[in-house]
Amino acid sequence: MRRRDLLGAAIGGALAGAAAGSNRSVAVAAADETRRALWRPERLDEAAAVLMRASTSGMVAASALHVELAGESYTRVFGAARDADAMFLLGSISKPIAMTAFMRLYDQGAFGLDDSVKKFLPRFAGGRRDAVTIRHLLSHVSGLPDQLPDNDALRRSHAPLDAFVDRAERIEPAFVPGSRYAYSSMGILLAARIAERISGVEIRRLVQETVLDPLAMKHAAQGVGRFALESLVSSQTERAAPESGGGDPSAKDWDWNSPYWRRLGAPWGGTHASAPDVARVLSAMMAPPAGFLKPETARLMTRNHNADGLTPRGLGWAVHPGVGAAGCSPRTFGHTGSTGTLGWADPASGAICVVLTSLPARAAAPHPRDEVAMRVAMALYG
Repeated sequence: MRRRDLLGAAIGGALAGAAAGSNRSVAVAAADETRRALWRPERLDEAAAVLMRASTSGMVAASALHVELAGESYTRVFGAARDADAMFLLGSISKPIAMTAFMRLYDQGAFGLDDSVKKFLPRFAGGRRDAVTIRHLLSHVSGLPDQLPDNDALRRSHAPLDAFVDRAERIEPAFVPGSRYAYSSMGILLAARIAERISGVEIRRLVQETVLDPLAMKHAAQGVGRFALESLVSSQTERAAPESGGGDPSAKDWDWNSPYWRRLGAPWGGTHASAPDVARVLSAMMAPPAGFLKPETARLMTRNHNADGLTPRGLGWAVHPGVGAAGCSPRTFGHTGSTGTLGWADPASGAICVVLTSLPARAAAPHPRDEVAMRVAMALYG
């Protein structure tokens, strides 16, 4: 029997046996004890060694690995990441974090998932825009683009988020909303603007007050927050994606490392956090602490909302089979970031894996983060 199957069977047996005595707390404790018995941190050293080799070779300037299972944790940092508190630009892992702030408003009854976007953003109207719902924005089936056609020009001029919203509101969706999947940073931007309209709070502050602070994420910020720019891990922008100014010497004042971009706090890619703090978000989605998200809302965010035949997506979270690694259960959710980051959680086992690097995702194939995640899964489930 494979180790993951053994783990599932053992936990299931522990829960069933304890539940037979009508004592759920005992059931949970028994399941946790079974997980701890299978916790073998020495096997995670093989995953950490991947980052060590990438660091010593000069391939990756900074990286961090954080793994959790049943109250146990394993953290290693390399290169320019001086300690576990090192804060990386998360890239698209920012999306589910920002959308968690949005969904806290959902818990208050402030909107429905099938409300039209134009209900909250009246300028987003006409043509296919009339049919776009909030659910479409969060599950990447709105028809809006990933980046705006004039993305570079906006960033070169140090445009505020308002300017990005203005352009996004004017775009005609490329297809009938809900009929196709197309990854869309601009869909997440409009959802964040709706959050601002409902709450009356700017998105950087909203994320801080409704997600980062409640989860005691002390080394995280939407944008730069209270942290000094110099304290943040720098990205290896010379190997970054074109839309972030990769390889363009003239983009130094608007690329990922620029003060402009770091402070902007774009909801689709501008969060900074340490690896343990990313794990706090993943953990909270599996077991929301009191006063955070309703458990049913967390489950709603981490299950598929797209039609059969389309790429499965949750609300802000990726939920397709490839989001984790071989051995992870079908319930696994998480996200990657173009800045070279990755995080996933498997509710079936309670396992969490976070890999943060300074090497852009497109700079290597396979990327070290993916090999690390694979080895983590092998260590936990192999």
